[in-house]
Amino acid sequence: MSTSTLATARHVASIEHRPLVVDLDGSLIQTDTLIECLVAALPHPIKLARALLALRHGKAAFKAALAEIAALDPALLPYNRSLLAFLREEHDRGRPLILATAADRCVAIAVAQHLDLFDAVLASDGTVNLAGPAKLAAIEETLGGGDFAYVGNERRDLAVWRGAASAITVGVSSRLERAVSQFVPVERSFRREVAWPKAFFRAMRPHQWVKNLLVFVPIITARAVGDVAGWGEAMLMFAAFSLTAPGIYLVNDLCDLTADRQHAEKCARPFASGALPLQIGMVAAPLLIIAGAALAAAAGALPVLAVYAVMSLAYSFYLKSQPLVDVFILAGLYTIRLIGGGIATGYTVSLWLLAFSSFLFLSLAIVKRVAELQAITKREHREIAALQGGVRRSETKIAGRGYLASDAHILELMGVAASFVTSLVLALYVQSELMPAGDHRPTVAWGIVPLILFWQCRMWLITMRGEMHHDPIVFAARDWVSWVVTIASFAMLLLGAKVAIFTL
Repeated sequence: MSTSTLATARHVASIEHRPLVVDLDGSLIQTDTLIECLVAALPHPIKLARALLALRHGKAAFKAALAEIAALDPALLPYNRSLLAFLREEHDRGRPLILATAADRCVAIAVAQHLDLFDAVLASDGTVNLAGPAKLAAIEETLGGGDFAYVGNERRDLAVWRGAASAITVGVSSRLERAVSQFVPVERSFRREVAWPKAFFRAMRPHQWVKNLLVFVPIITARAVGDVAGWGEAMLMFAAFSLTAPGIYLVNDLCDLTADRQHAEKCARPFASGALPLQIGMVAAPLLIIAGAALAAAAGALPVLAVYAVMSLAYSFYLKSQPLVDVFILAGLYTIRLIGGGIATGYTVSLWLLAFSSFLFLSLAIVKRVAELQAITKREHREIAALQGGVRRSETKIAGRGYLASDAHILELMGVAASFVTSLVLALYVQSELMPAGDHRPTVAWGIVPLILFWQCRMWLITMRGEMHHDPIVFAARDWVSWVVTIASFAMLLLGAKVAIFTL
């Protein structure tokens, strides 16, 4: 064996037995536990205020107080999967692993116990904030000054990398990567799976903006499609809702972190998966809402947007957990878009349109809940075996909601009934408003009634087969049948008052 080959073999061997010190926030997990605790503590303002007072005694004391209020479930945290797989391989090879973090000790220990990988845990203890030079000192004291490799993700970790024998970087910029390599050899690099700007755009849910098209309905139902100024005002309201709604979605996702991480599909959302830092949402949400309010004021419909924002925030913080109240609030939020469009354009929303939309959106809100209940029931059947001997197992609620799996049947009855009432109201509207006085001949507008009824029945059939998306509006936006029904209905509405199908 040559000298160079022997040296290389010794170097590899030394790396394999060199202790691997792992950072937690932003490295092992794709989030910051301090922000996670802060968000979890928001529903408890009095306790949060007490924790903020602990800042007088330093950041470590604040972390300890906050961790005491909002205990995090380590099983639900968004781990960096590629790094975690690497750590498991190293652990199986016998390499010593140490968790060293600025997070509070109770959080770090909970994570270490859950993963069962680490030989030691170093963390903030309520007095010392274990970050930067303080972390390096704790590592050197624990290892007796021996060599170690350090896994980190941010610039303040440079203080630790300077004292390490090798580095492993996680999600760092190319500039920081070069800075690290100037002090220590980089053993391995892990990249972020999704860049945060892309994750932020996804968190704004642009596909949901289709709901804001409702602001154009009043000008269309008034058959004023030639009103250019009215369309301009409607566009302002569309933009106002399209900024305000994403701001509230961010708030909702921050409040729903735990529930989303337990959901089969929502666990992939940017905040829940760790693709988007929580602090970005905390800053962006109020800015988006303020921008939306400014546009609504320009359109002359700021009070409507204010009601929408208050109802949405109340829903996010509390009302979504109240059975039936939640679906009525969701239906109301759809209807408010109609009212906003009517006020902005100057075309008052009729009582007929309000009645029709209220029942229609109530039905769709119930579709959403039934689809969620079906999903959780399927999951239970897969994961939990029913007890034998005739003993009934306890039912599980939807995470963050107030429904039981057995509530699905009564909700289905309510939703289907609302669908047929919608068509009844629509039929009365066509007869009373779109027909000339005393004229009882059927017109093109009558075709809207069976179209809408067919569409709703089809939505419920798809829901009962377990094929409905968790948001029926998103499903409809991607469904070609829904588009055909919508276009045909508006065409019939515009022509209905003028064209008779039969003549006497």
